[in-house]
Amino acid sequence: MSYNRFIRFLILIFSLVMFFNCKNEKHATSGDKVEVSFKKEGILHLKKASSDSVIKTLDIELADDDYETQTGLMYRNKLGINQGMLFVFHNEQIRSFYMKNTKIPLDIIYINEAQEIVSFQKNAKPFDETSLPSEAPAKYVLEINAGLSDEWELEVSDKIVFEVTN
Repeated sequence: MSYNRFIRFLILIFSLVMFFNCKNEKHATSGDKVEVSFKKEGILHLKKASSDSVIKTLDIELADDDYETQTGLMYRNKLGINQGMLFVFHNEQIRSFYMKNTKIPLDIIYINEAQEIVSFQKNAKPFDETSLPSEAPAKYVLEINAGLSDEWELEVSDKIVFEVTN
């Protein structure tokens, strides 16, 4: 094997190792299955637009790069009631999510650049690959357990404020 081929081979092996050592993944004790667990990366406050009072405070995991925004909450077995995943995009545009490989029923909350809720997709069904678009341009998307947006009486124009903790 020539030196250049050997280097390319090493790069390929390194790339494969990095690909399979993705963020937040740990091997479960049941063999070759991967369990992805929640990693708190920030705090998010949901606020009522009319009064600026805090409705709920959540621990959030961030999805802010291509891999994280493409996988989101896929392969998760659970999400705590006071937990959510916040997707952070570089620009504001119409967004569309789906539930491929997602085991947990979710409420998907679309949020504009001013951090105001612009639309919802409530009670998204696990494993459903139907497109779930926003009704207005969004820069952020918050995923929480299904039913919580109604339980917390969230409305279009309510706001979020978040901070990254690490």
